[in-house]
Amino acid sequence: MSLPDLTVGTVLPDLEVVLDRTTIVAGAIASQDFEDVHHDPGKARSRGAPDIFMSINTTNGFVDRYVTDWTGPEGRITAVSLRLGLPNFPGDTLVLRGEVTERTEREATLKVTGTNSRGVHVTARVTLESVNA
Repeated sequence: MSLPDLTVGTVLPDLEVVLDRTTIVAGAIASQDFEDVHHDPGKARSRGAPDIFMSINTTNGFVDRYVTDWTGPEGRITAVSLRLGLPNFPGDTLVLRGEVTERTEREATLKVTGTNSRGVHVTARVTLESVNA
């Protein structure tokens, strides 16, 4: 990725992440989210979910990873806003897709969407700048 070369409409390559129980639990614990629905299947079921589900902090981490894997050392995330949709459960595959939606001299704004087999898990707006600008 070279920020000066980006134009509105530039599409990022997809990233597929297979989510297992360990990934969901580890993401919650790493972000110090000890809410039981992220690690205890019985508690998740008692609250109406079929299994444990991924935390918003883990989702945010995957969105950030998706963008920074693409930018490499040339880009720095300066802002992220996201909205959760359908949950991610163990066994789901999270597919992240992105596109440049705005450009200024110093920044690019991306729309990132994460989906699973049931539909949209997350929509995010990510702003980044070039570390060399």
